[in-house]
Amino acid sequence: MAILTLHEEIAVALAHGYAKARGAPMAAAVHDIVGLQHASMAIFNAFCDRAPILVLGATGPMDAARRRPWIDWIHTALVQGTQVRDYVKLDDQPASVAAIPEALLRCWRLARTEPQGPVYLCLDAGLQEEALDASVPIPDVRRFQPAAPPHASPRDLEEAARRLVEARAPLIVTEALGQRPEATPVLCRLAERLAAPMIDLAGESEGRASVPSRHPLDMTGARQEVVAEADVVLALDVTNLLGALGAVDRATRAVRLFNEHARVIAISLDDYAVRSWAHTFQSLVPVDLPIAADAGVTLPSLLAAVEDRLQHDPRADDRHRRAERLAARHAGLLAEWQATAKLERTLIPLASSVFAAEIWDVIRDEDWVLANGTAKGWARRLWDWRPERTYGGSGGAGLGYGLPAALGVTLAHRGSSKVCVNLQSDGDLLYVVSALYTAAHHRLPLLTVTFNNRTYGNDEEHQEVVAKARARPVENKVIGIRIDDPAPDFARIAQGFGVHAEGPIDRADAVGPALHRALRVVKDGRPALVDIITRP
Repeated sequence: MAILTLHEEIAVALAHGYAKARGAPMAAAVHDIVGLQHASMAIFNAFCDRAPILVLGATGPMDAARRRPWIDWIHTALVQGTQVRDYVKLDDQPASVAAIPEALLRCWRLARTEPQGPVYLCLDAGLQEEALDASVPIPDVRRFQPAAPPHASPRDLEEAARRLVEARAPLIVTEALGQRPEATPVLCRLAERLAAPMIDLAGESEGRASVPSRHPLDMTGARQEVVAEADVVLALDVTNLLGALGAVDRATRAVRLFNEHARVIAISLDDYAVRSWAHTFQSLVPVDLPIAADAGVTLPSLLAAVEDRLQHDPRADDRHRRAERLAARHAGLLAEWQATAKLERTLIPLASSVFAAEIWDVIRDEDWVLANGTAKGWARRLWDWRPERTYGGSGGAGLGYGLPAALGVTLAHRGSSKVCVNLQSDGDLLYVVSALYTAAHHRLPLLTVTFNNRTYGNDEEHQEVVAKARARPVENKVIGIRIDDPAPDFARIAQGFGVHAEGPIDRADAVGPALHRALRVVKDGRPALVDIITRP
């Protein structure tokens, strides 16, 4: 099946979303040189997010005698793959038709080998147009499957289990574990057996969720508290470990650790994904027991080792009391967030809490999936947030990801009963508005709700912090940041592409009716957009 997009960044981001939802790669075709340059941001996002994508590109004929004047020359590079080589797992450029099957098989296998990621295959334009004198042998693709992911050694597992069981206050932190949704029940069982609180860094934008927000041991909302108490931290697929264990002063860039004495067990394949050019590997944090393994695959064995040690647990009562205390704190957090949403309901424009609450009221009884966005973390706080229903952010924080990736998720679920929802920030949408055409053209039933604060909010927040630190006028924080003079009319833009759209809406009581109308359109098999104005 071919999906028509109007920009290479959209094509790759759509394949990114599809790969996360389907668990298998999708191919994205991009033009030579200029198309690859357009796609480069989306490829970087996929690399950071460990999403398997086969990017197919081209170059003008490497044989200069076959190049057309001008266009073939400016679209030829030596070698094309150097444009993205630092953030793909492999780039290749076969020199003959006979070499193409092997190149494709190698790319397809490496994209799916853990840690997964995008690959780039470049095909010479002259080679593409070459007449075939004979058929090209195609090997049996079943014999070129990726190897099983690396597993922890039995000795490391036993040592990790010993440290966790003997810990006074163990803590579990996850970031990208959600790439394996089947790991969530095992993760929760491990936390319950240890009475260990869980922190999910995917609560706002990092990675893909792995901790259900209604689980009584989910303490993502009280990260500082539980990190400060911990004596042993189990980090599962966590790249940003320093960010998990501390807080950053945005004015000075200094990191304050909540706990400098906890011992760390880290299970991940991060070291296998390191590249020199882009420092996606984050800060080098001391780890007391590093285990190079696929965390999701390793968890069942770790759970078995922990349960074996807990058969005659002398501190069972202590664990029980700790679990009860954490469950009470968890319930208190949920109550606080619900109260905040009620208190802020009268604000105009809408607060982030109200934005998330109003959407939840409409979709809570549907078979929903959240394809993109979190409404500044409020969706996780107020929704019955389930890892198998959420797909996380871009990985590389590159703008232009949200809508096309959400379309990829929708494509992966097409034909099911699922209602795919995209909580779409306005600044991100402006990079790729033509993705609305793909939604309309292919009848992709995606419900997009714009989180429209008419600003690049993260930048504005940072400008305010720096202004205060330097005793400069805070009101200048909006210069070059706000998107309000004029304010884009996203409903009219979407309607122009053939998408059902309403808005802008800035009152809470108008959100529900508009969303219900949009939901009927989506259930009829067409895309819809509701533009909601939120507070900067």
